[in-house]
Amino acid sequence: MELPVAVRKALGESAAGVSLREVSQAMNDELLRMVLLSDEQGNLQVICRQGDLLDINALNKELGRDLRVMKRREQVRVQERSGLKELPALPSLTGWPTVVDTRVDEQASVALVSGERSLCMVMPGDEFRAMTAAAERRALSVAPDTIEVNLNSPEQDRDQLHSAIRRFTTLRIQQRLEDTLELPPLPETAQRIIHLRVNPNAVMGDLVDVVESDPSLAAQVVSWASSSFYAAAGQVRSVHDAVSRILGFDLVMNLAMGLSLGRALKQPQDHPEGYVDYWQQAIWQAQSAGILASMMPRGERPVFGLAYLSGLLHNFGYLVLAQVFPPHFKLVCRALEANPHMDSSLIEHYLLGVTREQIAAELMQNWGMPDEVCMAIRNQKNPDYDGSHAVYAKLLWLGRQLLTRRGVALGAGEEVTAEFYDSLGLDPQKVEAQFDELVDNKDSIMAMAGMMSQ
Repeated sequence: MELPVAVRKALGESAAGVSLREVSQAMNDELLRMVLLSDEQGNLQVICRQGDLLDINALNKELGRDLRVMKRREQVRVQERSGLKELPALPSLTGWPTVVDTRVDEQASVALVSGERSLCMVMPGDEFRAMTAAAERRALSVAPDTIEVNLNSPEQDRDQLHSAIRRFTTLRIQQRLEDTLELPPLPETAQRIIHLRVNPNAVMGDLVDVVESDPSLAAQVVSWASSSFYAAAGQVRSVHDAVSRILGFDLVMNLAMGLSLGRALKQPQDHPEGYVDYWQQAIWQAQSAGILASMMPRGERPVFGLAYLSGLLHNFGYLVLAQVFPPHFKLVCRALEANPHMDSSLIEHYLLGVTREQIAAELMQNWGMPDEVCMAIRNQKNPDYDGSHAVYAKLLWLGRQLLTRRGVALGAGEEVTAEFYDSLGLDPQKVEAQFDELVDNKDSIMAMAGMMSQ
């Protein structure tokens, strides 16, 4: 296959030394990527290794600029002008000022996408250095294997959280975590729901009383039950009608809990471009966890309601992060945009020394939330976690992979092995079919998320 005309022109005399290879056959440290950035001063392109974390904060500090990843629609225009589906790491394609990360210069050979996503161009490293000699060199990237995210030592979470606060905020350290974070106490409605959950004698009337005591929540429950999402027969006339006839005790309890906690914190105004809205993520993961829990063998199934609630609250740390570290949350957003291939936990640990999962789990424990939910949130990024209530964490991890593979942007995806499915007693083909159906009903998920955010 011949190289596209624009690529051959950009390569110039170096085209003769290029060999084509399937992208899947290229070594991970050979592959390069070009990140398009812009600010009020103009455009800039950065070339770094595909798998490395590009530290856009360090770049901005060194250059005294406020660069961020170019908006997707503008990147598409650049690609269209060049006639390529994807831009190779070739500075002359745009003619913009270029910065090459110094780790690239250490490579004996490099691989660049060819403009067609399945093929890459391989060339000697010294030839690439000669071709990009006019570009500025800066040390801007970090190898992900040097970032040690705390996946297995939750007993260190509080110390890491306090350390992060000392490093990145002017907040005074207090003895109690919720004082340290300056967060509101657990909302009264959520407190009452937790008490109901642990009360073995609780009945539907108790839940109805709690919901009706909060006018906003009562209106929301009736709105949920009346929506096309549930396709209820007849008009929903009261909270009792919504709970008893349509939604059920368990679902209302969990939705009310998730809504109450979600409203305790404001949604941030800033967010990474392409970000899936907080409530959309919550509903996607809640539905996913519920589906997977229901498909497990009867004797091994976790409690449906707790699996659903874990999914609903899985990203609560995102809201906490925005409130605890407001100026630094912006840095996290920009880094997530510049490194879409990388899980948020790596980026957050690198920038803050703590992850959203650690923050949320610590807070949930202080609030007295169920252990199953705390463990699920804390360990949802660790497929190898095998401690207490591991099944809830595994359901969140698996749900994220299955949704990400289907285009629901929940972060970087990972491969799911047959052994992982076996550990949960799940049939991969049946699971895939269920998730195809779930994503086909995207409009219903969006409608439900819209009701949660009102």
